[in-house]
Amino acid sequence: MLRNQATALLRYEHLTTTVPRAKELRPFVERLITVAKRGLSGGQANGHLLNARRLIMQDLQDREVVTKLFDTLAPRFAARAGGYTRLLRIGYRKGDSAEVAQVELVGSEFDPRAKSEEAPRAEGAPKKSVGGRLRAAAERLRGSKKENEEVAADPAEKKPAKRASKKPKKESSKD
Repeated sequence: MLRNQATALLRYEHLTTTVPRAKELRPFVERLITVAKRGLSGGQANGHLLNARRLIMQDLQDREVVTKLFDTLAPRFAARAGGYTRLLRIGYRKGDSAEVAQVELVGSEFDPRAKSEEAPRAEGAPKKSVGGRLRAAAERLRGSKKENEEVAADPAEKKPAKRASKKPKKESSKD
């Protein structure tokens, strides 16, 4: 299970799992990245790169992930001394109330809402809050303000205020 989670983390650069599993996964993945960094810094002349690939292939069985680790991830973390992963506690799982965390590689900053936020903005409609959407729906049902102003242009036809008394006021005439 640890190998599968490490493979998924290196492939997608983020993973959602329980906190104990995430804590076990962290040192395993960080060791893999460190071995890949050492292999890259040693160079191909001495065989360090080949040896590092073989060491990582013992833990990860997916060649594409190993290639990604050596081609993109290890060079990204070349200047970093350690701490390649970040553990973010998300909350509790609904079914069994297990504490859930997201493990991600530092520098990837995965945003799950990125696709959903880009779609409305691409259409040209500005992002509205819930209150703004409710107001817009109410205006559509009632009609726009301009239509209301045209209908209620005559002061005699104006509707009484909501909390005004229902009895008409007596007009006092001063002669």
